[in-house]
Amino acid sequence: MKSEELRNLQAPLKEKYKEEPGAALITLKAKGRIGENVSCKVETGRAFAEAGLHPATGGDGMLICSGDMLLEALVACAGVTVSAVSTAIGVEIKSGVVRAEGDLDFRGTLGMSKDVPVGFVKIRLAFDLETDATAEQIESLKKLTERYCVVYQTLLHGVSVSTEFAVAG
Repeated sequence: MKSEELRNLQAPLKEKYKEEPGAALITLKAKGRIGENVSCKVETGRAFAEAGLHPATGGDGMLICSGDMLLEALVACAGVTVSAVSTAIGVEIKSGVVRAEGDLDFRGTLGMSKDVPVGFVKIRLAFDLETDATAEQIESLKKLTERYCVVYQTLLHGVSVSTEFAVAG
């Protein structure tokens, strides 16, 4: 896709959102079904992914760890974003790999110590790009990808999350 094609594709959406800001507020949803043997089948929109315990918490490694899924969502979002940004600013990426790594201490998840946090304590996002871009263009790609990647921004700034339990009769 060329820069002009991307702008043409997004222009009517930007105009609509400018005129009707409420139209830009979309609720994304995820859904899963609690399964057997400490698992949950997640609908991905294209297929089901069955999540379960990580081997470090007693899983056998046959099911997807939700922590891995979080990193996969970051990689997917960052990959799409860097591709869109590069197209928009006219930087050709011949090929590329996006990687995310996250550190967590499973003692927190297992409730072994209140001093150990539950969840990731650090996440690293890396891009290996084959491109002729200048150092200045790479810096622009980095800055704009960080700015416009939804998952990156959500992880970076956090968000209010509420929980509700409904019990069937």
